[in-house]
Parts: sequence; structure tokens; C-alpha cells
Amino acid sequence: MKYAFYTGCVAKGAGRELYSSSVAVAKRLGIELHELTNVSCCGAGVISEKDPLLSDTLNARTFAIAEELNLSIMNICGTCQGVMVKAQKSIDGDEKRKNNINEILKDGGHQYKGNVKVKHLLHILIEDYGIDKLKRLVTRPLKGLKIAPFYGCYLLRPSVYSNFSSPDRTTALEDLITALGGEPVDYEGRAKCCGFPIVMMNKNSSLAMSGISLKEAKEKNTDCLVTPCPLCHLNLDSYQPEIDKIVQTKLNLPILHLPQLIGIALGIDSKELGLNKHIVSTEKIFDKI
Repeated sequence: MKYAFYTGCVAKGAGRELYSSSVAVAKRLGIELHELTNVSCCGAGVISEKDPLLSDTLNARTFAIAEELNLSIMNICGTCQGVMVKAQKSIDGDEKRKNNINEILKDGGHQYKGNVKVKHLLHILIEDYGIDKLKRLVTRPLKGLKIAPFYGCYLLRPSVYSNFSSPDRTTALEDLITALGGEPVDYEGRAKCCGFPIVMMNKNSSLAMSGISLKEAKEKNTDCLVTPCPLCHLNLDSYQPEIDKIVQTKLNLPILHLPQLIGIALGIDSKELGLNKHIVSTEKIFDKI
């Protein structure tokens, strides 16, 4: 299995542990990655608000480069996944727009044909790699660990951009947690927004949104959360000391990137997974398992 690896911005900046853990897990699973180093930011939904054509063009260029490699794109960021799928549907559904974008891309030597598949690591593991195959590689089962899934916005909403023809998409995190030997926690916050999009405009409201979900998970005796979106991770982990004050509770809930959780179960070294890079210590996880 080989994919065009789209890292997104956060995995190369504030959340570099996401990059290292993704590479480590892919290597352990035998998934070959061709990192796309000559592509742009997906726009994170921000560029499209100002200039939708520019946003679609930037993403079409990324799609075209992956098509030239004859590879599907693997995302490790829920936000990138959502933005890219939206862009792809916008372009593929409007032939005039597609032709206009390809005219723009022509100077750079690229043309988007509409053949590339864009998939998040989570869906690749469920749909392409296979849960049963993954289970056979688990060397350190997460037995006794109560794990709260936190999907974030883009992997579940809007449904028109999500492939719900596959029923596993709506329970993918829970299915993965179970396969790794952990116990998924059922709580309302699993599908709520973390508040990251407004953190720079209204920090208190943003952190309160995260706090509500974290507190609910805490009250269900959760040991840690796992999220497929590094922007959610930033809000839930980096700001957790401030969130404690807002919800008036010492949460102390470790927040894991998806590949970190998988890496723990596969027996990968914690430093290679970047588990020492978090604001909230992850040591309690190892104490439990």
C-alpha cells in the first residue's frame, strides 16, 4: 500500500509529534508514504471565505500532483480532509469551474483530471488496511483503558461531503479503539466542535466549548481522548490548563493524536511517538495499561 502523504501545516509546526507518530505507525504497518513536499496549505476553510476559486485552485494543484504519482492522498488532519473533499466536490460538480482552474494550473505544468481519492488515515485503516489485519499487529493491547473519541467537525459534517455510504464512517474511532483493546466512551461531546475556529476571536467561548466536552468525558471516568484532527488537539491539550479554570475542574485528561494511540498499541517507543511533547502528561496512560 502506498499513498501520497499530505501532512498539513500543524504536523510540521505546532504538532510535530503528529508527523513523527504517523510516519512511525505507517512504517510498522507496512504502508509506504510518498510525502508531498511541493504542495500548499489546504486553506483550512479560511481562504474559501475570501476567495473560493483560489481555495479550490490550491487544492486542485495538490490533487493533480497526486494524480501524476498515480496515488491516493492520505490526510492526517480532519480539517484538511474536510476542506479537500469539499473542494473536490466543488470542482468535479462544475465542468466550467474545473476548466477555469486547469487553465490557471497550466502555467505550472499541472492538470487536475478528477481521478484522485482523498482519505484520512482513520478511513484508510478501516476501509483499505482492514481492522482484522491491524488487530493482529497489536503487541500492547489497551486493555482497561477508557478512551473517549473526539471526531471534531470535518470528518462527520456536513454529511453531504462525508462518505456515509460506508456505515463504518460514523463509528470509525470507536471501532478502532475496540480493535486496539481499549474501551470507547460514549458521550455527547464525541461529535461536537472543539471551538478552535473562534479561539483567536473569542477565546473564552472557544475554551468553554472544549471544556464542556472534556468535563463530560472526565465524569465518565475517561482515561484519555483521541482525535483525528490536530486543530482539536491544540485546543484540547494546549489550552487545557486554562480550560480547567473555566470549568472549575482539574481535568488532567491526556489528548492523543490518532497515530499515537495506534502506536502505543503497536508497541512503538513513546519518544518516537512524541508522547513527551504534550502539555497534559501522557504517563497515566502507561500506568493503566
